[in-house]
Amino acid sequence: MPAHEDTDPLRRERAHLAASRAALRGMRADVEALDISDVTANWVNAAVLEHQIGERIKALADHAHTPLFFGRLDYLHAPGAELAEGGEGEPPAGGGEEDQRCYIGRRHVHDAGGDPMVIDWRAPVSQPFYRASKKAPMDVVLRRRFGYTGGDLTAYEDEHLSDPAEAEKGTASKLLQAEIERPRVGPMRDIVATIQPEQDEIVRAGLAGTVCVQGAPGTGKTAVGLHRVAYLLYAHRERLARTGTLVIGPNRSFLHYIEQVLPALGELEVRQATVGDLVARVELRGEDTAAAARIKGDARMADVLRRAVRSGVTMPTEPCVVVRGSRRWRIPAYELEELVRELQARDIRYEAARAALPQRIAHAVLVRMEAAGEAPDDRVQDAVARNPAVKAAVKAMWPPVDPAKLVLRLLSDPDFLAEQAEGLLTAEEQKEILWQKPVLGSPMPKARGVRAAKWSAADAVLIDEAADLVERTPSLGHVVLDEAQDLSPMQYRAVGRRCSTGSATVLGDLAQGTTPWATGSWSEALAHLGKPDARIEELTAGFRVPREIIAYASRLLPAIAPGLAEASSVRESPGSLEIRQVAPGDLDPAVLAACGEVLAREGSVGLIAADARIPALTEALGGAGIAHLAPGEETSAAVRLTLVPASLAKGLEYDYVVVDEPAAVVDAEPDERTGLRRLYVALTRAVSGLWVIHGAPLPRRLAG
Repeated sequence: MPAHEDTDPLRRERAHLAASRAALRGMRADVEALDISDVTANWVNAAVLEHQIGERIKALADHAHTPLFFGRLDYLHAPGAELAEGGEGEPPAGGGEEDQRCYIGRRHVHDAGGDPMVIDWRAPVSQPFYRASKKAPMDVVLRRRFGYTGGDLTAYEDEHLSDPAEAEKGTASKLLQAEIERPRVGPMRDIVATIQPEQDEIVRAGLAGTVCVQGAPGTGKTAVGLHRVAYLLYAHRERLARTGTLVIGPNRSFLHYIEQVLPALGELEVRQATVGDLVARVELRGEDTAAAARIKGDARMADVLRRAVRSGVTMPTEPCVVVRGSRRWRIPAYELEELVRELQARDIRYEAARAALPQRIAHAVLVRMEAAGEAPDDRVQDAVARNPAVKAAVKAMWPPVDPAKLVLRLLSDPDFLAEQAEGLLTAEEQKEILWQKPVLGSPMPKARGVRAAKWSAADAVLIDEAADLVERTPSLGHVVLDEAQDLSPMQYRAVGRRCSTGSATVLGDLAQGTTPWATGSWSEALAHLGKPDARIEELTAGFRVPREIIAYASRLLPAIAPGLAEASSVRESPGSLEIRQVAPGDLDPAVLAACGEVLAREGSVGLIAADARIPALTEALGGAGIAHLAPGEETSAAVRLTLVPASLAKGLEYDYVVVDEPAAVVDAEPDERTGLRRLYVALTRAVSGLWVIHGAPLPRRLAG
C-alpha cells in the first residue's frame, strides 16, 4: 500500500462518495453544455432532442439526502464488461484491486475518463449484491453495506462470503435491519438497498412473461413491483419506450404515496393510474348496490355486451344499386347477406368489420365491371365504396354503435336487456342491474341521455368493454397491477386489454380482498386478465410488520382466506402491541391518549378507523389541538399523524398505527368476511407498533 493512502476504511469510503458525487455533477454539466443548434435538421427534431436532454438532466440529479451508493462488492476476479452502463463496454484494463471492486447504487456514475465509479443496481454485475450467500458466493469475496444518516455515510458492515472461518456465523445484517426499521415520514421509500433474494428473482424476471405475486402484509410486494418496472426499463429501454409502461393502483391516495419511488431510481416516464382512470369515458354520479355491482362485474356481462354490440346487424331485404355514369350495377340481397355473414363469422372488431363491408360491396361491383369489359383500378373501388347507395346499405345492415348509448339502453330497457342476457343472467339478476325497476302494469320510463345518466363505476367498466368490442384498445408493453385481489372479472378484462400484446406484474394478497366481488383465486383472476399462463410467486417472509403484530392479525386468516399460508416476520425486534378495552363513552379520549403516546416517538403515525367514525375523530383531534393529515397528504416533521378511513388504508404503512374500534370497521362492510378482511388490512399497516383501542367487544376471531 502506498504511504500516502488513507488506512481508515470509513474515510476512504467517504472520499469515494465525495468523488462519485463530483463525477455525477460532471456528467450532468456535460449534458447541460450540449449545443444542439448544429445537429438538428428542423424544429421538430430540435424539440424532441431538447426534451430528451431535459429528461437526461433530471435523471442525473443528485439528491443530497439519498445515498448515491449503498453497497460494495469485492470480486475474486474482475467482473468484466458488465461494469459499463447498460451492460455494454470493454472489460477494465489490468487486474488490480480496484478492477475487482464495484460500488452498487441507484444509477450509473462514471469519471471523466469513462471508468465506472458507481454501478446501477440493475446491471448484471450488481446481482450478487442481492443473491450471493456463503453457500453460493458467486465469486464475491466481500459484500459491504453502508449506513447513512441523512446523506452522510456514517457506518459500514462487511460479510466475507468466501472466508470458511465465517461460514457458520449466519448473523443478520444490523444495517439491513436498521434500514428496514428506519422511521417513515413522507411518501413510500424505495427498497433498493434491502431487496432480498426471493424478491430479486421477481424483480429481474424477463419481460416476455407475466408474473403474479401473492404477498402477505409487509413482504414488500408493492416495492418489488415498482422495482421490477425500473429493472425492465433498464433492460428493455428501447422496446418499452415505444410501447409504454403503466402502474395501476387502487386509489389516488395510494398512487400519491408510491409516486416518488420510480423517480428515486432514475425513472421519470412511467404513467400511474387507477382502473377508474383507464375507463373514464363518462361522468360518475351514481352508486350501485353491492348486489348490482357484483353482477355488473361478472364475466358473463362480457357475453351480454358482445350480443348487444352485434344486435343491430340486420340482413338485407333489398339489393344495392350503384350508379356510375350511365351504368347501374346491382348487387342482390342474397350476395349482400353472404358478405355480412362472412364478416360475422370472422369475429373481428365491430368497427373493423363495418369499415370492411363497403370495400367488400365495392369489390363485388368491380367484378361485374370487369366482366362487362371495363378495367377499374383501386381508385374506382374506393370511389364505389364511398358511393351514397353503398353507404346507405352499410348503415342499414351494420349500423354504427356508440358504446355509452348501447350500455344506457341495456341498463334502462328491460326488453333489450332480457333479449341480450337470455341464458346468461337470471330474471332476478336482470332486474337488479336495471336502473329503474319495472313496475307491473306501468310503462317503463324513457331512458335518460348519456350525459344525464347517473353512471356508476361498474357502468364505466361496461362502457369500456363495449368500446373495445367496437374498436381495439391499444396495448402497452408492460403493466403493473397492484392490490389486484379487489378487482372484478370485468375490471381484470379492462386491465388485460391494456397489455394484450405485452406483459404484466400482478400484485396482491387474497386475504386483503375487501370488495364483495374480490377474487377467490389467482388462477381465476389471471384467466380474466388474459394471462392464464402467468407464473405465480408467493412472498411470505415479512420485512415490515413485526412478528407480534402479524401473529395477532393472522388470527383472522382462517375466516378470511382459509388455506393461505400465514406470513412470518424476519424482524428481530418484536415490536409493540397494545390492546386496550375502555368503556364505550371513553373511546375518543382513549384514542387521543394513544395518539399522544405514539407521537412522542419518532416516525409517522396512522390513526385508522371505520369511515363513519372519521368526522367524530376529526372533531376530537381538533379539540385536542392535534394536527393531522388526510391520506395522500405528505407527512412532515411538523405533522406526522394521518387520519385514515379504513376503506383507504390498503397499501399504506406507518411506523405506528392506532386502530379505533375494530368492531365498527367490521360492521361497516356488507358481510362479515369482507369486514374481517378490512380489519386485517388495518391491523397490518404498522412497522414498529400497534395500538388497538376498543369500547365494543372485539370480533370473536380476533379475541382468540
